[in-house]
Amino acid sequence: MTTPTHWTTVDSPFGELLLTADPSGTLTSLSVPGQKGGRTVRDGWLHDPGLFREAEEQLAAYFAGELKEFRLPAHTDGTTFRQRVWAALDSLPYGATTTYGEIAARIGAPRAAVRAVGGAIGANPLLILRPCHRVIGADGALTGYAGGLDRKVRLLTLEGVLSTARR
Repeated sequence: MTTPTHWTTVDSPFGELLLTADPSGTLTSLSVPGQKGGRTVRDGWLHDPGLFREAEEQLAAYFAGELKEFRLPAHTDGTTFRQRVWAALDSLPYGATTTYGEIAARIGAPRAAVRAVGGAIGANPLLILRPCHRVIGADGALTGYAGGLDRKVRLLTLEGVLSTARR
């Protein structure tokens, strides 16, 4: 028997966010509207807004510039390689950026693994919460973001990485 998926939506400056969790409230995904590879509500999922109150409060505080680190239980499925990349993302501090090559080096992967690192980052099921928006190109370019480059710019501006003039 499969574990039921619980879900809710949360309003944000980026539109309505879709959050999913297991029955204990451990988050399994956060998707933004129009996200490449984002989740959509499926038959059999249980709408349960109460399960997500803490996530909703922390997201609101983050968007208000009052929260710099999420403290929410989360679990995502992925290959061992993806889990290593995601753990490296989880350790990126608010207001900092890194590159795909730096992530590869951090997890002990060869330089040639940069594309695979990019694939793992692009498959991140916890947008915003797991800060893949903090990964930029080696030349400083704001490279792809599953939630769209405009959202990446807005998140990095919120965190003080970019000035509003660059938007």
